[in-house]
Amino acid sequence: MNSHYRVVVIGGGVVGASVLYHLSKFGWSDVALIERSVLTAGSSWHAAGGFHALNANPNMAILQAYTIDLLKEVEAESGQSIGMHMTGGIHVASAPERWEWLQSSYRRFQAIGIEDVRLVTPDEIKALCPIISVEGVLGGMWADREGYVDTTGTVWAYAGAARKRGATVIEHNRVLELKPRPDRTWDVITEKGTINAEHVVNSGGLWAKQVGRMVGLDLPLSPLEHHYLLTETIPEVAALKTEMPMVVDLEGYTYMRQDQKGMLVGIYETHPQHWSMDGAPWDYGVELLQENIDRISRELELVFHRYPVLQRTGIRKWVNGAFTFSPDGNPLVGPVAGKPGYWLACGVMAGFLQGGGVGKALAEWMIRGETAEDVYGLDIARYGAYTSNREYIKQTTGEFYARRFVMTYPNEQLPAGRPLKTTPTYDAMTAAGCQWGNSWGLEVPLYFGPPGFKERSTLKRSNAFHIVGAECRLVREGVGLLDIASFSRYEVTGPNAESWLNWLMASRMPKPGRAKLAPMLSETGKLKGDLTVINWGDGTYWIEGSYYLRGWHMRWFGDHAREGVSIRDISDDVIGFSLSGPKSRALLERVTHQDVSNAALPFMGATILNVGLVRAKVTRVSVTGELGYEINCRALEAGTLRRTLLAAGAESGVKEYGYNALLALRLEKSFGIWSAEFTQAYTSRMTGMDRWIAWDKDDFVGRKAALAEREGPMPSHLLVTLEVDAIDADCSGYEPVWREGRKVGFVTSGGFGHTLGKSLAMALVAPGAAPVGTELTVHVVGAERKARVIPPSPYDPAGKAMRA
Repeated sequence: MNSHYRVVVIGGGVVGASVLYHLSKFGWSDVALIERSVLTAGSSWHAAGGFHALNANPNMAILQAYTIDLLKEVEAESGQSIGMHMTGGIHVASAPERWEWLQSSYRRFQAIGIEDVRLVTPDEIKALCPIISVEGVLGGMWADREGYVDTTGTVWAYAGAARKRGATVIEHNRVLELKPRPDRTWDVITEKGTINAEHVVNSGGLWAKQVGRMVGLDLPLSPLEHHYLLTETIPEVAALKTEMPMVVDLEGYTYMRQDQKGMLVGIYETHPQHWSMDGAPWDYGVELLQENIDRISRELELVFHRYPVLQRTGIRKWVNGAFTFSPDGNPLVGPVAGKPGYWLACGVMAGFLQGGGVGKALAEWMIRGETAEDVYGLDIARYGAYTSNREYIKQTTGEFYARRFVMTYPNEQLPAGRPLKTTPTYDAMTAAGCQWGNSWGLEVPLYFGPPGFKERSTLKRSNAFHIVGAECRLVREGVGLLDIASFSRYEVTGPNAESWLNWLMASRMPKPGRAKLAPMLSETGKLKGDLTVINWGDGTYWIEGSYYLRGWHMRWFGDHAREGVSIRDISDDVIGFSLSGPKSRALLERVTHQDVSNAALPFMGATILNVGLVRAKVTRVSVTGELGYEINCRALEAGTLRRTLLAAGAESGVKEYGYNALLALRLEKSFGIWSAEFTQAYTSRMTGMDRWIAWDKDDFVGRKAALAEREGPMPSHLLVTLEVDAIDADCSGYEPVWREGRKVGFVTSGGFGHTLGKSLAMALVAPGAAPVGTELTVHVVGAERKARVIPPSPYDPAGKAMRA
């Protein structure tokens, strides 16, 4: 053990070993892994070791595909057998909604490049897995690259390959404390002495909570118990000439694979049990928990029906071990704001499936400054401080576990951890019929329904379709009121505020009393934000963006901080409402004595107005494509502001609307949004954001890369607007786009344009498929529909309405 390493990885499970391997593979060999016991002690040794190519989250599916491809490479490099069985796998559907979901998912996997999948009939399922009962089965999805590995051998292989590249593995040495030094390095205090490291990685697994608390973090994680059983020899299995495939019975909450001449059956019970929520005891290791058959009796009944051979087979062993889960089931990866050199690679509940991708992403991030793929779905910044609450963690991790194999519809709202953050107008809006969604813990309005209304969960157009349509017409024809608490707001002040913003943003800065759209780029030219910068004229600037990106953006701002600049997140202190529609100016004129004419407050103007009793900061901007105003006030004034606007607008027919309508309205304008059209995996030229770049600025973050892209060859994909010949369902994202049978791109988002009466989508397609008029097809909920490229902004392409 040396006294100094560039990186110390804490935790010797599959994730820690993968991080060590990838760091050494990418060129950092002065790295060490420290394990309190032996490699695999914790969750890795007792894991079932299965891997699946399929995941409902496309970015997770890409990460998993990388891991599967990597396994054989690591085996060859290390010389350590990983016991890999590439059996193939089947996801079985026995409910009509699930079968519809599988057909839709099949097309989404095609969109992201997973081609070795196909839909299979019940007869094909029976032929592939002779011991299964296909009673009630409607179909399934087969994937070639599924199977399982020897878990201990795989961890040893990662570690062994890392050792060959110069990395160090230290076992039987618990980390006791982590102390930051003034030089931004860390003293890692262990049982065998102190190590100084430039970087520390928390891959603590069941102990990640404790390793987080060593630096003052309370991570949103909890271990939960998980059962699987191993059977005795089954004659029908022993007689098979080829190994059975992996099978996931989605309605039965179970997964199955062959184990020697019997079966391994794992269960995701609907009544989960948390275990050691504050982290596993330090002396816990290679041991199991007592099984609880009563708790999983319902799932056992289903699995015994699905595999009748179990009814006459003995159980050789029960395994009940703990795995660590985050609220959404995805890993916690990346740097931690305010903790320079401290990184996370934990909360990976499926380590043998996702560990390779997690290790790669973290090593890229640490060494190169960013990841090759968009890993926001893994990034610790997707969680705020509110997620550290114990009850929140218990509710959300329990909900995820119980719904592991339960369908979640795009329009479905889940209850765990809600409501948490509400505005002062929440109760009044609820009484008015508001149906709520959730963004970073905040309740946000989706639409306003009649008394007693309940939306049905579906992959197609729901019973809220006409409600949303009416809200869209309200905005297009009259005036609508929207709660905009879910916009993030950052206040930037200080003598160097303007120069800092001019360097951080790719656009030119607005003049006093003006707002400007501002793309933000990484050093390699990838997008880091589609933001709005407002210059209030008194030396104060605002940056506005998406509420759920607050942690992510504040970390980015902190990483690029400069002297003479102060930035403050005021998103929960300043909220407000927007007015949108041709009658919005007339309404605003009734509640203020000040001039709000087009000359006094032009499009993209910003000013301070007295709105009734409220002194508000108002910007004239529009996401709907109509004349519109964002009226910002202090949070405690929001109730008064809402009452003032509703009362003054009564004769104009003002009504409240929600974000479902806003998303439909913005599609008619071809306005992209973050996490769909804009992500950190895309560039400004791909997405059309380059139109906002001030190319003649001397310097801004990403300028060199953006210039090289502008002067280089055409990007692989370009953003276009599609009109889709849909019937009863609309695109939602990641549907494949085809041209004459050849895949040419994928949908980024979609919906119905109620003003135009057309199903619309935005898509990234190959340049050859981008010209207006190009005939294409798109799969919508698994069904192929005709589509065509149309000019952008199909509603009011000249933008006259919002500039009126």
